[in-house]
Amino acid sequence: MQHAAYVFDAYGTLFDVHAAVRKHAAAIGPDGQLLSEIWRAKQLEYSWVRTLMGTYTDFWQLTEQALDYAYSRVPSANKALRTDLLHAYMHLDCYPEVPSVLKSLKMSGAKLAILSNGSPSMLEAAVRSAALDTVLDEVFSVDRVRRFKTDPAVYEMVTSAWRLYPEAVSFQSSNRWDIAGATRAGFRTVWINRADMPDEYPDLPPGLILPSLEALAS
Repeated sequence: MQHAAYVFDAYGTLFDVHAAVRKHAAAIGPDGQLLSEIWRAKQLEYSWVRTLMGTYTDFWQLTEQALDYAYSRVPSANKALRTDLLHAYMHLDCYPEVPSVLKSLKMSGAKLAILSNGSPSMLEAAVRSAALDTVLDEVFSVDRVRRFKTDPAVYEMVTSAWRLYPEAVSFQSSNRWDIAGATRAGFRTVWINRADMPDEYPDLPPGLILPSLEALAS
């Protein structure tokens, strides 16, 4: 089904959140994957806790704090790579199918955007590194509302800015909790279940489940 707008989560959906650690895997040591998993988990946890407390701190600061925590949990990891890891996170690799899928959707006449927890500087760097700036109509950062997903105000940014009904928006995310939030906001949701994870939030089901973004362009 063709939609007027396709909106994508950034981290884990368009950009590989584990690419930063993988880039330096040999130098980090044997526990690099564990470091990466803790880094990502704490990054998200901090965003939820900050939103619940009403004490917004931008996502880049949370990313730094989460990496420091991950290092404290994984003492075998090479701490001298902290700066290199943060630089790599600013310029994460996108998944292989992303450029062609977005180009195809753009050629169909749909509007395209990112809706992300990322700070504006993080998103600008990632988008430019992946050369996606020519196909995106807008990049929505939660920095505008100073709350993180899954706060309803985040999803309302899209419908308010583009004057669309929620059902006209197809929202894609690899994060099941994000899909739950977007479903609650009235979007048509597509869960990009890259890791073949079990379903959650049965009361807020996705409209479609795909293993990657490729099928969106078919």
